[in-house]
Amino acid sequence: MFSDRREAGRQLAQSLRRYRGPDTVVLGLPRGGVPVAAEVAAALGAPLDVIVVRKLGVPYQPELAMGAVGEGGVVVVNDEVMRHLHISEVELSAVTAREREVVGARAQRFRPDRPALALDGKVAVIVDDGIATGSTAHAACAVARAAGAAVVVLAVPVAPADSQPEHWPEVDEFVCLQRPHRFYAVGQFYEDFGQTTDDEVVALLKLAAAAARPPEAAADAAASSVSHLAPEHPAVDEDVDIPVAGTALPGHVTLPAGARGIVLFAHGSGSSRHSPRNRYVATVLQEGGLGTLLFDLLTSGEEAHRSNVFDIDLLAERLGAVTEWTVRQPWGTGLQVGYFGASTGAAAALAAAATRTRQIAAVVSRGGRPDLAIPVLDRVTAPTLLIVGSHDEMVLELNRRAQRHLHCENSLAVVPGATHLFEEPGTLAQAGRLARDWFLDHLASPGGAMPTDWAAAAHPPGLRDN
Repeated sequence: MFSDRREAGRQLAQSLRRYRGPDTVVLGLPRGGVPVAAEVAAALGAPLDVIVVRKLGVPYQPELAMGAVGEGGVVVVNDEVMRHLHISEVELSAVTAREREVVGARAQRFRPDRPALALDGKVAVIVDDGIATGSTAHAACAVARAAGAAVVVLAVPVAPADSQPEHWPEVDEFVCLQRPHRFYAVGQFYEDFGQTTDDEVVALLKLAAAAARPPEAAADAAASSVSHLAPEHPAVDEDVDIPVAGTALPGHVTLPAGARGIVLFAHGSGSSRHSPRNRYVATVLQEGGLGTLLFDLLTSGEEAHRSNVFDIDLLAERLGAVTEWTVRQPWGTGLQVGYFGASTGAAAALAAAATRTRQIAAVVSRGGRPDLAIPVLDRVTAPTLLIVGSHDEMVLELNRRAQRHLHCENSLAVVPGATHLFEEPGTLAQAGRLARDWFLDHLASPGGAMPTDWAAAAHPPGLRDN
């Protein structure tokens, strides 16, 4: 049993290590194959794309495949099914025309702003979450070959013992972790086989593209993404005292000229606004044209009581109060608001976002504990990115557990080689780029200014009510 598609992808990647190189492209079959493919692409350091195909269902029994159609007009037909069920060419043509339209629409949905990755001369590693009949995978391999792939590798975690994709003329190698004799459905080999949504596919593709982007290209993209914004706000770089609950929380706000969004940092246990890791990430966001506010969630006296550090309700209430103060400042008017949380601060950020569904535009967690906010995660509507190091195994598992409770657009990014504090060379930089691109995609879009009438906003019950 695989725990979920991502675990299956990580295991599958181990059998594909020989394909790590600049000529490899990983192609996931939407939708269920894409989370598997994302893990493979990350492990191989390869770009990720989708290869869109559709099953051609028998007209009077649509769940039975008589073939499949893919991008580029490729059609694969199961001649045995056609003969056995006496399917006419007219019937086949009608189903094919209908499914071709669906293929075109889905390709546009998954790649709204770019064409498919070029496969000419490449090693195309086609990944799905498993093979049942094989028609869809067969079509995908044919599409890749027709697009000029020099080598076509079909890789899946599980397939029936009697399946023989290695004999398909389009397939150069078939990689499969399990080929059981008792095979009824792909889902029987997964503990969690929940449906993958279109939004998750799009988010995984965006995340993979951001992670694979060279630093200089990322900087150019970030600059171009905000270059059109008018300087509605002057630059701000100053220390602030934020009045909250009869005390003042010290902080520092940095706002590039013309910024349209600001990210509030919620630090974790044992940290503060002076955290070098959060300050580094803040610099990356600022270079992308986003404002930042780093502040202390607790006073020095409150931090002396260790229980306060793990009081998610208290931390979320503080973050909410600071948010309201922020949007009421002259430099905060009209700014979209995002949250960046680390450790317990991530739980506080998600809990605060759950009660402010109309105000928070995006949330990013780095090495966070979103599991501490599980009772309210289903209320979070802000697009949420969870960043965890691959060597931070316990926290990684807790993030996977928490992610299953999120119903909003969300993604889990695993930074290879990183431990909990992202101290390994290059890992914090990668986390910073992932956070920046997530916020730029969801926070700094034109025309999305957040409402400033906070008093009129509904505040559902908090974490304690669950």
